[in-house]
Amino acid sequence: MAELAPLEALYEAGSLPTAGLPAELEHLHGGGFALPEDCLYANFVSTLDGIVAIPPMPRSNEFIADGSDADRFLMGLLRAHADAVLIGSGVLRASPRSTWRAEAIFPSAADAYAELRRNLGIPPEPEIAVVTGSGAIDTAHPVFEAPSVVLTSDAGAARLQGGLPDTASVVALGAAELIPSSAIVGALRERGHRRVLCEAGPHTFGGLLEDGVVDELFLTTSPLLVGTAGPGSRFSLVEGADLTPAAHGRLLSMRRHGSHVFTRYALDRA
Repeated sequence: MAELAPLEALYEAGSLPTAGLPAELEHLHGGGFALPEDCLYANFVSTLDGIVAIPPMPRSNEFIADGSDADRFLMGLLRAHADAVLIGSGVLRASPRSTWRAEAIFPSAADAYAELRRNLGIPPEPEIAVVTGSGAIDTAHPVFEAPSVVLTSDAGAARLQGGLPDTASVVALGAAELIPSSAIVGALRERGHRRVLCEAGPHTFGGLLEDGVVDELFLTTSPLLVGTAGPGSRFSLVEGADLTPAAHGRLLSMRRHGSHVFTRYALDRA
């Protein structure tokens, strides 16, 4: 992998905390970076026409990111801050080899990511939390070979009983297969997770937004335009949630790397 040129800082809100990064990460980020001690933050990459997923295409997020090492670096930085990374069953299914860990997405900064986690006083790896109402997931997925938890319904927990390795646990969150966002977040808080990174799909993200539990959004915009091949062929940033009159984002920072733009927003939880 060629050496990554630092991101170019275009805007930074004056009140934004920026202390605490190891020198290598601060250099690559083009300045400091920090997160609140308690927050749920989401990370997405989108095309210019607002598409974040192409369901018929395996690992479509990699295609949408257009091969950006800067996007992979920033994804690693966000994972390196997380106590837990939240994904949904659809994301799990679409990424059969992913582990959602910082060193896996951007290996050249693995030592610096590990140093950051030591400085933050958090475990070497985040716990990966998988949301599945039905429990119909691939229990042999490599993500379950490291600290992980499945958040599911009572029926889903019964379905998964005895099927996961010892590194994974199951938390039942009631009879309904459509698990409320409050129950998801509550279960993660009960497990001691203060910084939670959402890498779930646009339907899970939409539910979290509807319930007003998302604090920040990190959005990478790639220079691609992909159009549509008809209903259901593309997903936008938010699916299955009516946020009208509107959810509101306040710009916190903007960076650039080539033709990719990296924005950070605080979200109005009202």
